[in-house]
Amino acid sequence: MSGIGRPAVRRGVGGFAEGVGFCLRGLAWVARHPRWWLFGLIPALIALVLYVLALIWLGTHATDVAAWATPFADDWGWRDTFRTLVGLVIFVAGLALAVLTFTAVTLVIGDPFYEKLSEQVEEDLGGLPDGGDLPFWASLFRSIRDSLVTLWWVLLFSVPLFVLGFVPVVGQTVVPVVGAFVSGFFLTVELTALAMERRGLRRKERFALLRSHMSASLGFGVPLFVAFMVPLVIVVVMPGAVAGAAMLVRLRLAPATVPGNDIPGRQAPGGQARDTRPA
Repeated sequence: MSGIGRPAVRRGVGGFAEGVGFCLRGLAWVARHPRWWLFGLIPALIALVLYVLALIWLGTHATDVAAWATPFADDWGWRDTFRTLVGLVIFVAGLALAVLTFTAVTLVIGDPFYEKLSEQVEEDLGGLPDGGDLPFWASLFRSIRDSLVTLWWVLLFSVPLFVLGFVPVVGQTVVPVVGAFVSGFFLTVELTALAMERRGLRRKERFALLRSHMSASLGFGVPLFVAFMVPLVIVVVMPGAVAGAAMLVRLRLAPATVPGNDIPGRQAPGGQARDTRPA
């Protein structure tokens, strides 16, 4: 990726708008291919069922968990009230953790599904690029490892932001906006991993590439993060998000030559496969 002949990097509002555009293009792609949309719903539905069951269990056993975690309060006169409050905090923390981890877990569960979906998008745009394909199990273990590393970074940002959320005024204005941008960026990290791995890019290279295209990365991830905050929207939108991420990588972040495109007149500017599909 020398950058010779590649599209100029758009920054600021223009880059953000471009990222939003790729998000919309992904949704439009699955709308034109309903079979692939239904195919992409499967892992999100599986993850949703698992999370709902886990949250139901936590909601019905939160007080028991609080009692187990606070044996020092056994002799307190206001023990039950205290443990009810602790149980509520535990449930809220579990709900927040579910929001933070749902995308990563869905991508791990749906790795073979989303890999096929992402490949189909690239085939539809001209063909798969030359890259570093891995065996399924190696790809799965790398996906799990990378998701854990990304989750660690998310928590490093989220915990201080959670604490700052209790600061008057700032916690109700600045912190939610910063939190949306941080979560949106890491959501883009997760969603673009499939297409970038197809190009042989490792985790550090992917992070560096997304940071160098920060505006487009935020433009793609922030609207999805906001949409995913609405219950069940993440299940419906996830296939479109995966499709849009494949387009973002292919046409903006890491254009790559595909087999057969070395024939004169068949290679698009910048070495990428020519996008012959409507936006």
